[in-house]
Amino acid sequence: MASVPKLLLLLLLFWSCHSLVAHAGDDRSYRVLSLDSLNSDAVCSEPKVPLSGAATVPLHHRHGPCSPLTTKKMPTLEEMLRRDQLRAAYIQRKFSGGDGKGGAGDVQQSDATVPTTLGTSLNTLEYLITVGIGSPAVTQTVLIDTGSDVSWVQCKPCSLCHSQANPLFDPSSSSTYYPFSCSSDATCAQLGQEGNGCSSSQCQYIVTYGDGSSTTGTYSSDTLALGSNTVRNFQFGCSHVESGFDDQTDGLMGLGGGAQSLVSQTAGTFGRAFSYCLPPTPSSSGFLTLGAGTSGFVKTPMLRSSQVPTFYGVRLQAIRVGGRQLIIPTSAFSAGAIMDSGTVITRLPRTAYSALSSAFKAGMKQYPWAPPSGILDTCFDFSGQSSVTIPSVALVFSGGAVVNLDANGIILGSCLAFAGNSDDGSLGIIGNVQQRTFEVLHDVGGGAMGFRAGAC
Repeated sequence: MASVPKLLLLLLLFWSCHSLVAHAGDDRSYRVLSLDSLNSDAVCSEPKVPLSGAATVPLHHRHGPCSPLTTKKMPTLEEMLRRDQLRAAYIQRKFSGGDGKGGAGDVQQSDATVPTTLGTSLNTLEYLITVGIGSPAVTQTVLIDTGSDVSWVQCKPCSLCHSQANPLFDPSSSSTYYPFSCSSDATCAQLGQEGNGCSSSQCQYIVTYGDGSSTTGTYSSDTLALGSNTVRNFQFGCSHVESGFDDQTDGLMGLGGGAQSLVSQTAGTFGRAFSYCLPPTPSSSGFLTLGAGTSGFVKTPMLRSSQVPTFYGVRLQAIRVGGRQLIIPTSAFSAGAIMDSGTVITRLPRTAYSALSSAFKAGMKQYPWAPPSGILDTCFDFSGQSSVTIPSVALVFSGGAVVNLDANGIILGSCLAFAGNSDDGSLGIIGNVQQRTFEVLHDVGGGAMGFRAGAC
């Protein structure tokens, strides 16, 4: 009989160890992908309502039928990948200090928050929300970006601006508009390298992005309407001169970790946790939530860099294909990675990507190979197919978080939606394709990233 307690003890130990591995998403070894889902439908589908959150707004793909923009023409895959490569290379340079090796440097578990000094390429940003600015509120459609801190909209008078879907915001028509003063406001000094001196004693800002585009104007505050919630004294850039933009959006909402971001500004009201769900296709909708609930997620520690505090870091530890973990040295992931809403394609260390590509090809022998498409070199010929069966892909993060990707997060066009860095010392980037359908939690106060499958 003494063997029974020993057996129970062994079972309890096994269960305890197994329970440390938490899964988000379907863990079957294969996925069925409808090729029709890769194309944008003409009809907008309604978003799912998130389970909790203090302030939630719908989130749309800017080229899909849910977008309020009048021009919805999708860029070619080649053009999108070209722009994406510019953004990824720029982010990696930020972490490398410009030496070409985008290592994570001093990424560590921390909640340090100071402003970034430069934005990233805007042409890759795909998701937008609609807000109201001013009293009375003026509707503005803005891109969201976890790689930016300073938010801005185009304002009257605008000597050099791009055309936009909504009327320009007119500060003179808002009873709550306030331009920050250079002499009396500490806010202006806190802009750091994004400060641009003074004009008529008013604080000026400038943000130059990785693709060479830029915006400059008056740093100001006004009332922000976010769904049914109101944020008073919201700080943003009132853009009067810009260059390099060719879309119809009205501006940008920064969701980075710096002091100027929407997340940091509203921490006192909504708390230091936010989440978003990026929809599986352009024809479906997602959401952005400030004050997100933090339970019900598969979690991994959030890593932060004191030198590049805008970005939210994670530690990727392993990759599974078809339910089997690939043999990849843990040292291959030592450079770290960031979770980015604006980068499209996930960048992996060279060793990890080579293993992923080989394993994925082995599970796709029923489909002919196809030539590479830009940076995507694991491609297939799906001619005549209405749906395809593909191996599952799971990303394993530190702390035992296993994220089983949606089928729409594995294939882009007819290629595996991953790319390899030039070496193992470059920063990894978890792009927005892999984040599709998950509610991605950024619990800044709790120092964790979280994933909830099937949220949109």
